[in-house]
Formats: sequence, structure tokens, C-alpha cells
Amino acid sequence: MKIVVYFIITAFACLTVCETQARQSSSYTDNTSQQGQQDSTKLLVQLVKDASEMVSKGGEKAFAEFRKEGSRWREGETYIFVLDTEGNMLVHADSSMEGKNQLELKDVNGKPIIRGLIGAATTAPDKPAGWYHYEWPVPGGLLPRWKSSFVQLVKAPSGKSYVVGSGMYNDRMEREFVVDMVQKAVGEIEKRGRAAFEQFHDPASPYRAKDAYVFVLDPKGVELVNPAFRNLEGRNLMDLKDTEGKYLVREMFKAVEASDSGWVDYMWPKPGENVSTQKSTYVSKAKMGDSWVLVGAGVYLADAPKATPKKQTITATELKSFVEAAASELIKRGEKAYPDFRRKGDKWFKDDTYLFVWRLDGTRVFHAADSTMEGKQARDIKDAAGRPYGKMFLEVGERPEAEGWVHYMFPEPGDIFPAWKSSFLKRVTFPSGKRYLVGSGIYNMQMDKAFIEDLVNRAAALVEARGPDAFAELRDKQGSFFFMDTYVFVMRPDGTELVNPAQPSLEGKNLMELKDLQGKEVVKEEIAAAMKDGKAWLEHYWYKPGDNTPAPKQTYVRRVQHGGETYIVGSGFYGVNGKTGQR
Repeated sequence: MKIVVYFIITAFACLTVCETQARQSSSYTDNTSQQGQQDSTKLLVQLVKDASEMVSKGGEKAFAEFRKEGSRWREGETYIFVLDTEGNMLVHADSSMEGKNQLELKDVNGKPIIRGLIGAATTAPDKPAGWYHYEWPVPGGLLPRWKSSFVQLVKAPSGKSYVVGSGMYNDRMEREFVVDMVQKAVGEIEKRGRAAFEQFHDPASPYRAKDAYVFVLDPKGVELVNPAFRNLEGRNLMDLKDTEGKYLVREMFKAVEASDSGWVDYMWPKPGENVSTQKSTYVSKAKMGDSWVLVGAGVYLADAPKATPKKQTITATELKSFVEAAASELIKRGEKAYPDFRRKGDKWFKDDTYLFVWRLDGTRVFHAADSTMEGKQARDIKDAAGRPYGKMFLEVGERPEAEGWVHYMFPEPGDIFPAWKSSFLKRVTFPSGKRYLVGSGIYNMQMDKAFIEDLVNRAAALVEARGPDAFAELRDKQGSFFFMDTYVFVMRPDGTELVNPAQPSLEGKNLMELKDLQGKEVVKEEIAAAMKDGKAWLEHYWYKPGDNTPAPKQTYVRRVQHGGETYIVGSGFYGVNGKTGQR
């Protein structure tokens, strides 16, 4: 219905975006190359402020002006909307929405839209204006995009209060949005104290949007809230360094001690990248009881500086060969190979590349880098995100091919902040006849075709064996089929999406007419290639996460049969410098 398609749109950002149906999110930059987008945000804010002034002075008579086609209030896809504080839509470009209560309207992930818009204008009495962000399909499309709406609370001469606003599709998390988020979080803490923390963890709250989230530290540097990495809560981060040795938490405290709030820049790898990018974090003090806390939120800027790329010590293919060579040694020599594997600087132990060996019951029997881990049971061990990577390791040993990749989050040596680690494991039989798993891993390994083929091949085997009964496992975000920003999708040959854990709202919909940024019929090409050749790599163009620049992406698909039904299983990824990408 029209409420789904046309809700709160503006042409400032949609002139191009609304035709692209991009899936990924981008970040804000204040560089001159992005000045147009920055100006469009300012124009949107000014439009809402001017409309609010009209309501403040002229009251409800202004509503008729807002409805006039071709006026500055409704030009193309740019328009003003008006709500009362009970959620009744009073002015909207879609007249069928007017006069109805829309309070229960939610986005594709269940985030409350109208409640959020009203809250953005009413939560902080001293700041009756703000931003709210949610995901919704672009006009005429199926793929959700982030939408950012600016709203202002205004009182008319009649004494009634209204929420006046306008919005735009905007995948970037701009500086203004981050400041707004942090300031509102400060207000919640000063009003509710620790009771506010629960809301910061809620994915449907205003305090988690796009790639940003609110975190809280006590004056000693102990993390009180970190919704992205709950394992850090309760830990002292004062000595945390960025990838260039900067004490980033100390710098945050210097900023708030100097002027109560400010920006701190530091270098940190984006998820799935092994090169650090400048991240900017806004921090502010908040009174809490007799003390205070530091509240912050960060964002990767679209064209922010990157560190000089370091030559990757080992590629996915090389790591696999390394483990296979070690497996050959263990098959021949068994435990007698351990002393060689433990010798630092030798071919078996260079830098952070080393070997480990597990029994198939989950006991670590050898760990070149840390012998204190040997003899300990690790079957039920989980990573920083709660992913059961111990069980994932053991599942590799149960596969028919007896080898494969596992991706999980784990702190690098000497660090407490988790990073993505990719390990290749292989089952081996020692001369004694006992079977073990040998493996090795590397941190922040760049996404690779080998990972995607391993992922899709495993998913295809699962669907081939179990059909639709396998779908729940493929959707599990804590399982082995979902890591970094990579996931498996499944569709029918007619284009119907059956599995999409990243965007479940697409499941059950026919995507056959979906086009990429260059007009290629993405789904038609994927299905045709899989049906013809059984498996194939294809390249299309989408927005790469973190910017609004079209980038090529690689998608791998396979045809699968189960019980007389045919399925297409696939996944994709973005590579370094936008050379490849994620479906």
C-alpha cells in the first residue's frame, strides 16, 4: 500500500538514490567532494525549521500551504509532513495517510517509525528537534535503504503541539546525526541514570542506527555500555590503543575534560578490512548521580584517510596450503612434529601465523603461541559476539571433505578489542590412528573468493540434503553462515527469495526484476548462470558499504536439487578498494 512506498521522502538525496535500490550503508564526510550531500542535509533542516515557524505563527492554516503541489513544501519527492503527538497524520504527500493514526507503523526490521519520529522531537524538553533513522524500501523498489528524517516540535497559536518534519534516503551517518544521538543519550542518562543503559542496547531504539551505536565509560575508563561488543563491558579500556599506537580512550577523556564534549579521530580497521581507516567519535560528559560518565558514538567518514596498506603476510590460498603442509607432517610424524611447529621464526611459526591442534572432542592438545591453552576443553567456547566457534571448529572435522574455514571475532595478541579472525582447519589421522584437527588463522584477512566458495558450497550441500529444513540454520546470525557482512541467500529459479538473513523482509518476494546501479538484471543473470553451468561467479555494481560510490562486486551462485525442487544458493563480497563486492 502507499504508506509503505512513499513514507517521508525527499528529493535532496533521492534524485539518484531512489533509482538505485542499494543495500548497503555509507558514512558522512565533510570533504569538498561530498559538499553537495552536506548542503542537502542543511537544506532539509532549514525546510523543516521554516515550516515549523509557519505553524508557530499561522497555526493550522499552514497545513493547506504544505499540501500545494509545486510549492517549496511539496516539490517532486520533497515534502513536509505533520503529526500530532498522538501519532495522527495530519499532512502528508499521500492523502490516504492523512486523518489516520500511524503510531504502530514499523520499518522492515520492526523499528517503530512514528513513535521514533515523535520521540526525536519530544524526548529532550530543552531540544525539541532531532533526527530519526530507520530502514525502508525506496519508492517502487524492494530493497531497504536507511532513511533520515529531521523533525521539530512546534506549538500553534491554538495551543496544540505538532511534529513537523521531512526526510531523505541517506545511507551516511553524518556528524550531525552522531552529535544528535549522543546528546539525546546524555539527556536519557541524566534523567534516568543506569536505567537508560537497557535502551542503548535495544536495536530498535534511536541509539543504534546505520553503523553507529552509543557507548558509555565511567571516569576510570571502564566500559559500561557497548552494544556491539558486550564482552568489553566491565573492562577497563583506558590503555586501549588504535592501530597506530594512539591511546584513543585517553584522548576521549581529554576531549570531555577540556570542554565537556568534542571529536576524537583514530585509526581502526572497518569490519572485513585489514587496512585501518580514520574513525571519528563524538564524546560528551553526562551527569549520573554524584558522578559523571563519558558517552560517545563513532562513525567512519566516507573519504577519511586510510593507513598505508601493509603487505598481507599471507593470503587465504597460502594459509590453506600452510595447513595442508602441516597436516602432511602430522600424518607422517604425529606429535613428533610439535617441537618444529613451536619454533618461532621457522617456517611453521612466523609473526602471527602459527599452528594449533585439537582432538575431535574439543580438547586443545597443541598451541604453538600459548602452551597454557593445551589440555583444556574448548568445545563450548564462544567468540566476542557470542558465536560458538569451538563447535564450528569441530563441525569442520565432521564434514565429508574434512576441511574448511571458520570466521569468528577474537582479540589479537596483546589486545582486548576483538577483530575478525579466519582459520582454516583440516582433519588428520596420526600414525597412532587417532584423528585430530590441525589449523591456523589470521586476523583481519581480506575477504577472498575462497571464503565465499567454501560458504556457498557448504550451504548448497546442506540444502541438497535437507531442503527447506536447512533454511533456519542458514538464517542464524550466530552460526557459521553469517560473518562480517557476508551471508548466504537462497532463491527459486522463478526469482523468489527464500532465505536472506541480512534483509528478511525480502523473503517471499520475487526479485526477478531487480537491477543493479548500471541497470543489469542481477537476479536474472544469477539464475541463468546457475541453471546453465551449475555454478558461476558474476559481477554487478552496488554501493560499497561506507560510501556512495558505485563499486563492482562478485557473487558466487550454485544450482541445488532437493526432492524434485531446484534452488539457487549464493553469496558475495566486497574486496579491497572496491574491486569486488557483496550481494
